[in-house]
Amino acid sequence: MGPYRVENAVILAAGLPANPAPLSYEKPKGALVVRGEALIERLIRQLKEAGIQDITVVSGFLGEQLSYLEDAFGVRLVINDSYRERGSSSSVKRVEGLLGNTYLCSAETWYQDNPFAPYEYDSYRAAIPAEDGADTWALRGHAYWSREFSSAFVKLLDSIYDDPATVDASWEQIAAEHAGELPALQIRRYDRDALRVFDSLDDVQRFDPGFIDRVDSEILDNICTTLACARRQLSGFVPIKRGMTNQSVRFEVDGVPYVYRHPGYGSQEITNRFSETFSQQVASKLGIDTTFVYEDCDKGWKISRFVENTIPFDYHNKAHVAEAMRIASALHNSGARSDFFFDIHEDTLKQIGLLDDKRRALFPEFAELLEAASALNEDVRAQGVAPVLSHNDFYDQNFLVTEDRMDLIDWEFSGMSDYASDLGVFICCCPDYTYEDALQIFEMYFGRTPTKDELFHCVAYTAVVSFHWLVWALYKDVCGEPVGEFLDFYYRYTKLFCSKALEMKRNQ
Repeated sequence: MGPYRVENAVILAAGLPANPAPLSYEKPKGALVVRGEALIERLIRQLKEAGIQDITVVSGFLGEQLSYLEDAFGVRLVINDSYRERGSSSSVKRVEGLLGNTYLCSAETWYQDNPFAPYEYDSYRAAIPAEDGADTWALRGHAYWSREFSSAFVKLLDSIYDDPATVDASWEQIAAEHAGELPALQIRRYDRDALRVFDSLDDVQRFDPGFIDRVDSEILDNICTTLACARRQLSGFVPIKRGMTNQSVRFEVDGVPYVYRHPGYGSQEITNRFSETFSQQVASKLGIDTTFVYEDCDKGWKISRFVENTIPFDYHNKAHVAEAMRIASALHNSGARSDFFFDIHEDTLKQIGLLDDKRRALFPEFAELLEAASALNEDVRAQGVAPVLSHNDFYDQNFLVTEDRMDLIDWEFSGMSDYASDLGVFICCCPDYTYEDALQIFEMYFGRTPTKDELFHCVAYTAVVSFHWLVWALYKDVCGEPVGEFLDFYYRYTKLFCSKALEMKRNQ
């Protein structure tokens, strides 16, 4: 085989695609059937037509939907089980022993004409004109690596793969950042219509009219059934949240905006959807969450109204804070009783079990703060305050504020709890509240000066809650997702409120 003969192709199909949402939540992007062909099948056929018979598909997300390719097309399947935690460089790592004169392809690309050939003379990356209209080019589609480039890249990747900075990196990012250490990677320019990577469901629909009616999608069926509409009435799908817990997409029905929330991988194990659904229904009836439309508590998906023209919640805006306290009071005094309970200190102890001794020892006064928070938790329990329906994630990010109203959203941690759980979360998630600010919060909540017992209860429980968030921040740091200066805020609040509560206890 000559030095310029293409030896094989690798198709990257492992990652969590953001688009075209929401279809990307339920199937690999390469599995989309566009103009009668699955994207990845069309790609494989084009490679084979160019004489490339040795083809490897690296799968991960919903990879079982691509397993048929092995028998149907004679390709090799390789599983990337790190696709949730790492970028596309992890897929390249899985096949580094196969790389030589290799086409590196994206499973989600549709080509008008076959761009592949049995011989290539330079390493290159495909590009099309950028959308901004300027004389710039956007890297899209496939790449070709010569043996020289493959060897250099594999050596580089092996040397930096364990570097935390590489975890989220795509192979393109690594190649760009280390361009001086690699052979030249040319840019091969294509017309905009020559290759397509669909950035939204609307993009696919424009390219393939009728696609939205034909595509097999339980998500679209859920939306249309709930909102009593036809698929053709849906448009404007734009992802607005992506994460391990949930993925959300904004869309419109005849111009009216909504949000579809899709449960993330493993979310059923960490979130009680039955409790969430119950609380949402209560909040909707109370008028403190007017966004709620429907939730399937068995499967975890939810539809909400999208609120336009929101403004950030301001902890120092008296009107914002007063409305937040009114919402908390309305919820706590609603008389609604859930079958589900949430004990924040019990949850703290569970999270502590996930921290090793070394990590705890690195943080000053951890053992002392744990002892103080545990003692104060017993003190507030001894007061015999009846649990009430609570939000338990009651802070600025979960308030939707407009000029006319405020809604409290995201009820995933709701359940029967101590009323002061919501007050404590509210206070310790503000980075610059003082103790005097906290006292004003308690007065606004009660609508009067709290009694001596009520004040101790709120101060002590704020200490318990602050310690919970401190432990959460430590755990996030262990997981490689540091929360930055907020860890110091939680530490400072834990010390402050533990000190104030213990002082009040001594003076009783």
